[in-house]
Amino acid sequence: MFTQLIDPLGNLTLTCLVALIPVVFLLALLAIFRLPAWLATLLGSIVTFLLAVWLWKMPTDQGSRAYLYGAATGVWNVDWITFWGMVLFNTLSISGLFENFRRWLIAQGSMDVRVQTMLFAWAFGALLEGLVGFGYPWAVVAPILISLGISDLNAIRVAAIANNAPVSYGALGAPVIALAAVTGYPLLALSGSVGTVVAVLALLPPWVLLYLVSGKEGMKGGWPLAVVGSLAYIAGQYPVAVYLGPYLPDITGSIVCFIALLLLLRVWQPKTVLGYGGVPVDAAAARQTRGHGLTTGGVMQAWLPFLVLLVVVAAWTGPWSPLPKISWFKTQAVACSALAATCPAKGNVTAVFNFAPYVGGSAILASWIIVAILLLAMGKLKGGQIGEVFRRTFHQMWGACLVGVFIFGLAYTFNYSGMAASLAKGFSSMGTAFIIVAPILGFIGVALSGSNTSTNAMFGKFQALVGTQLGLPLLLLPSLNSVGAEIGKPIAPQTASVGVSTSKFVRKEGDVIRHNMGWTFILLAYLIVIAVLCYFVHPGAMELKQ
Repeated sequence: MFTQLIDPLGNLTLTCLVALIPVVFLLALLAIFRLPAWLATLLGSIVTFLLAVWLWKMPTDQGSRAYLYGAATGVWNVDWITFWGMVLFNTLSISGLFENFRRWLIAQGSMDVRVQTMLFAWAFGALLEGLVGFGYPWAVVAPILISLGISDLNAIRVAAIANNAPVSYGALGAPVIALAAVTGYPLLALSGSVGTVVAVLALLPPWVLLYLVSGKEGMKGGWPLAVVGSLAYIAGQYPVAVYLGPYLPDITGSIVCFIALLLLLRVWQPKTVLGYGGVPVDAAAARQTRGHGLTTGGVMQAWLPFLVLLVVVAAWTGPWSPLPKISWFKTQAVACSALAATCPAKGNVTAVFNFAPYVGGSAILASWIIVAILLLAMGKLKGGQIGEVFRRTFHQMWGACLVGVFIFGLAYTFNYSGMAASLAKGFSSMGTAFIIVAPILGFIGVALSGSNTSTNAMFGKFQALVGTQLGLPLLLLPSLNSVGAEIGKPIAPQTASVGVSTSKFVRKEGDVIRHNMGWTFILLAYLIVIAVLCYFVHPGAMELKQ
């Protein structure tokens, strides 16, 4: 059995610096040289493998198996989900149902900019993040806000800040699934611990959004929107994250938020209707309503795909279902951990690929098949358009799918070789102060890589190992890594490049990032406070229960 080296260079500080080379190299390729993500992760995985063989003495044959198992995990556990999520989204777009849903939603809002912001940026943005992710919420929400009178740059900032809380469960839970894959911790346990942090985090952004669009006075007059918007999202997100897993929290959170906000508006309206900047809207204009032109049947059709997705995925992936536990094939490469007192037994490090045919991606495929059949039967989708759905999806997703292959190959090699263990040994010298560093690492990782999923793949195991070394609750640091990555999204160049694609700031991502930066740092400081409270006030929520 291959035994990892904890300090191959004889100087732990130097060893840690060398172990950071793959991470720094990858992030430099992405943030400085602006290489496509798939190419950067390919080159990063090559450098990681070479260092692992040369300095950490990882056997080439076993290391190659670990890399391949990681790549296969990236395809089956992540790409399989994100691909079918995008197929479903494109099906709704091409059939016109997504546009109908958007028109219906716009018609529900009053002329008050605070109401519009909570419905479109907060609730609708969470729905888009839950389905697709990858910057699409910015790209779809920002034009809606611009059409309502918000300037381009500020509309993008509002869409980006609103997009913070849902990111860990974006693209039908891909980031949390990646975190479970590299740490080896149970998916449901990680989903619950991340959901706990997100639930507290989600209390703040709605207030920030009200301030951004209407100022202090607008916050005073619109505070029920922030209270209901935040608590309703949490009420839909948190129980699903804890009891059902990472696939649906954003979608259920957004739907509960829609319902709660629309019910609130039936019994309460702001006394003064405000436009952007807190400027009162002319009384005649305030009485104007936007018609959606849909029949009751048309509205039901627009909601139908989301209901199908909720029912199928919940029934398929919930703890009562035996389907995700079925495995057709499982293989692993085993190493003796450098951090273990004794080997083998609990000191083993494994790079595992488990082919479970009925994972979450298969549930989303089943949802899409049902939706497609229903749309064909209703005449909303034609047979020839299905080909266009797959052509569009392939054009959008081929790079992201390759990233899933290479980033997991890199992560598995990084962990299996002992490089992550060397870093963990070095960083554990910080003691419990590392709780403050953990979310910052996630923040930096996503700010440079643009992907919460990739950041969890890169840093998830390292965070878990540091937590073990320090005797912290096992789920705490990996969860903080994921939520820290959420907060870095508004200043991620790759996310911004997609997010500005429907505005006049195309190829001006730098202006957008600078505009987003201040509020992003405030939210990061808030997360650090949450991290400290999690450890000192409620550590049990982060324990891995046997």
